[in-house]
Amino acid sequence: MRWERLGDGSDGPDAGGTTAALFGAGAVTRTFDAPEFRGITFHEVRARSIINRVPGASRLPFEWTVNPYRGCSHACVYCFARRSHAYLDLDTGIGFDTQIVVKTNAGRLLRRELSSPRWPGRHIAMGTNVDCYQRAEGRYRLMPEILAALRDHANPFSLLTKGTLILRDLDLLRSACAVAEVGVSVSVAFLDEELWRAVEPGAPAPGRRLEVVRALGEHGIGCGVLMAPVIPFLSDSPAQLRATVRAIAAAGATSVTPLALHLRPGAREWFTAWLARNHPGLVRPYEALYSEGAYAPRWYQRQITRQVHELAEEYGIGPSRPDAHRGAAPPRRAPGPEPGPEPGPTQLTLL
Repeated sequence: MRWERLGDGSDGPDAGGTTAALFGAGAVTRTFDAPEFRGITFHEVRARSIINRVPGASRLPFEWTVNPYRGCSHACVYCFARRSHAYLDLDTGIGFDTQIVVKTNAGRLLRRELSSPRWPGRHIAMGTNVDCYQRAEGRYRLMPEILAALRDHANPFSLLTKGTLILRDLDLLRSACAVAEVGVSVSVAFLDEELWRAVEPGAPAPGRRLEVVRALGEHGIGCGVLMAPVIPFLSDSPAQLRATVRAIAAAGATSVTPLALHLRPGAREWFTAWLARNHPGLVRPYEALYSEGAYAPRWYQRQITRQVHELAEEYGIGPSRPDAHRGAAPPRRAPGPEPGPEPGPTQLTLL
């Protein structure tokens, strides 16, 4: 492990000292050479605020989020949150996968903000920007303190994750469920292991995520599945959709909610470069499908939704129900990704 003190004239992991300029004097970066964290740099920061308000124009069923990390070692090539790294003067490609910002005071700060008489006790969504249970959580253990704070204030919340580490916090989740409305969802978009290794190389395998769904249910914590993203031409065939929904049902999921791939700036460039290397014949079909913006056409989204809902009904779990994810503000539905990047430095100050 090598320690680098930034802000004193030494260059950080990105050339030109931009990290020093971003985090300011006294910030500390730790680069771990241990095999399990090889190539990953952690930027430990003290955030001034931890509860973020979702922009008013958002169509999402929640208004407030908590994100203890920025950047994600899951390294999903399609991740919409990549653009958020640009606000920190960090690279949105490989930098997003390997330069992880850790808000080390997240738990203490959340407890303080929940105690404020100005806090209205509203639902808080987590895992909507980057995964709270990515590999860094195994080292930093921010979530137990966060969950304990939410439980102690009986504050409703939801969690979305691809990480198996959530099972470490089963007792906390169960005790939170006893005093507040809690919704838990796991993201499983497909079963194809070759595709998983290609587009989600740092995330647990789909089968392991389904084991999480099963384990949560066995411990009395109902768990929905966000079937996202359904990737055009790669994971959207009728046979693939059927196999995935069948496996989700077998794992005991309470609901399944499909979302087609969307490609916002930052993610679009990274995904397109990956596509050109691995599936060059799909570049033009993607250009046509996403010619009008970041989202697939409505006809495609409706087609996927209809197919998945029909399969879900066939396998006995049905589509996402209005009450499937407790604690979400109306209109209630499964927690999903935020519509855009986290606020920039002018809105979220990192000390």
